[in-house]
Amino acid sequence: MTEQELKAFTRVVTQYFQSVTDIPAQLGVPFVKTDKQEAFDYTGVIGISGSRRGGVYLTASRELLSEFASAILGDDVQDEEALYDMVGEMTNTISGNMREIFGSSFLISVPIIMKGRIDDIVMRLKPPVFIIPIFWNSRQCQLAIGLE
Repeated sequence: MTEQELKAFTRVVTQYFQSVTDIPAQLGVPFVKTDKQEAFDYTGVIGISGSRRGGVYLTASRELLSEFASAILGDDVQDEEALYDMVGEMTNTISGNMREIFGSSFLISVPIIMKGRIDDIVMRLKPPVFIIPIFWNSRQCQLAIGLE
């Protein structure tokens, strides 16, 4: 993955958070994933095929997902199913918006949603996998990108 492609992902992420919630996201410096990389409470995984192969996942805490959903819906969201849907929707939208950069042959799968920490979940993406730390509304989540 090129530096320009990584910057495109960061643009898509910041635009997404701003447009959906009117609360801007701040991004940390992207870095290469290590074996000890932490995952949060919920993770949405998207497989990528077509012109590029690999995957994207967004991992977020229960609190971030609840606050993000509340910002959209205007209600307090604590329902487990709603939090699953939220992480899937966030991952799907960010990945789908990347089609504007990579073109129509950038094919994304239906999101797979997982609950648990990295000790419980094994996610294999072709190295190097880049992690983009995202800070929103005093919460953190991470976007991981592993593309050939």
